[in-house]
Amino acid sequence: MAATCVILDIGGVLEITPETGWVRRWEERLELPLGTVHERMRDVWQAGSVGSIGEREVHQQVAARLRLEAPQVEAFMADLWTEYLGTPNEELISYVRGLRGSCRLGILSNSFVGARERETALYHFDELVEQIVYSHEIGIEKPDPRAFEAACAGLEVRPESCLFIDDYAGNVEAARAAGMQAHLFEDNARTMMRIAAHLDAGPRVAGVDPPG
Repeated sequence: MAATCVILDIGGVLEITPETGWVRRWEERLELPLGTVHERMRDVWQAGSVGSIGEREVHQQVAARLRLEAPQVEAFMADLWTEYLGTPNEELISYVRGLRGSCRLGILSNSFVGARERETALYHFDELVEQIVYSHEIGIEKPDPRAFEAACAGLEVRPESCLFIDDYAGNVEAARAAGMQAHLFEDNARTMMRIAAHLDAGPRVAGVDPPG
């Protein structure tokens, strides 16, 4: 029988990541119009999310495009990572930890170069699940179907045996289109109920996915 599997997103699911307003504060500090930081940095952010740029070059581009000195770059990137990493969703993390041994466990995350090192140090997600697939390491972001294929292949499971959990509806829809079952994360209680139902039912026929 195929292994039952649960694959989770990180930001907004395993991490609680509300907006901190850091970008606007930097724009005010630098006397830049609203939206200037993202406008100047958009291609760098995109490159970092698929690993076509390293952390050193990110820092260099921040310095050049925003005209910041080295200490300012460090402070700017610290603010970026503070929002990116958020705080741990302790309740859900504890629940997932209790699933180890009862199913295959993985993470599929749209990420940014440097995320693995920081999330491993802070949250030990590498000890929570069997495999973490980061977009900046495979060069592919959700909702590209190849991202879901990579997650399933790495865990050696069939898509129809997997429940994918994400806080973005577009990624949930894409996972279903890739043959997985999927759940839109809105709160811990409903998510844990959905995982429990998935595990109780065991592997299902592809395309059969109860609501939620």
